[in-house]
Amino acid sequence: MSDSFLIAEIKSKAEHFCAYQERCHKEVVRKLYDLKVTGHQADEIIVYLIENNFLNEERFACSFARGKHRIKYWGKIRIINELKFRDISKYIIDKALQEITPEEYSHTFHHVAENQWDLIHEKNIQKKRKKFCDFLLRKGFESNLIYEKLKELETSDLD
Repeated sequence: MSDSFLIAEIKSKAEHFCAYQERCHKEVVRKLYDLKVTGHQADEIIVYLIENNFLNEERFACSFARGKHRIKYWGKIRIINELKFRDISKYIIDKALQEITPEEYSHTFHHVAENQWDLIHEKNIQKKRKKFCDFLLRKGFESNLIYEKLKELETSDLD
């Protein structure tokens, strides 16, 4: 097989990979590496994907932030950390977080926190507090929000 035929086939696979769902550059580079494409050829394919709008880091980050918040109920800290792990720039991360309105974020946080509080059937209040806080911290919500909500929920339980 000729080299140009092989590159065309790999470009086609990369197009399909990017069209199936939004991807970041790091995922595409990893996929090309799996397909045994490196160096100049990999760079050439990535430029092709960007020029033909198959690969767009900003679009990926915005979609990622919206999806993880609305479907998995992640907080901003977890979203930021996951995007950093994918080598997304701070500028793009900041733009992606703008996809989540403060009202939507607040609503999601209160909904998740109240559900979690009700789900924890722990007699020992210290253990219940720890489980509650640990869960919301893993979800990526800010500690100040968590502790304020904890006080609110404990107060309402006393009523």
